[in-house]
Amino acid sequence: MTATLRHADSEADIAACFPVMQELRPHLADAAELVERVLRQRGAGYRILAAWDGAVPVGLAGYRMQENLIRGRFCYVDDLVVREDFRRGGLGARLLDGVAAETRAQSCRHLVLDTAIDNRLGQRFYFRYGMLPAALRFAMTVD
Repeated sequence: MTATLRHADSEADIAACFPVMQELRPHLADAAELVERVLRQRGAGYRILAAWDGAVPVGLAGYRMQENLIRGRFCYVDDLVVREDFRRGGLGARLLDGVAAETRAQSCRHLVLDTAIDNRLGQRFYFRYGMLPAALRFAMTVD
């Protein structure tokens, strides 16, 4: 399968990404919520690079350029998911390659993402891709 990579820039394209994004983010209620949240996050530079099989997204990478004192300017990948029936075909690596190209074009040197401690398959993929663990993130809910 040869998917075409292109950004989901229109509201219709973002909405079309909902079934794929929901595999990674099951708490999202519907396509309207995804569109609303993506449009709001655009203020921080968030974009979705999607892999399209014709008019249907089969994978996506949501990312944004950021800056901090640790790395300077870098690209943070918020979301990376390939539809279950399209996995193990190199599409995840192609999406990361696309984001890495965008990272270089923005004069950033680092590509960063988080994955769950128990996401062993994802971790294996990231190691194979050439990524190494660089931190352990701690989190808590503040009510």
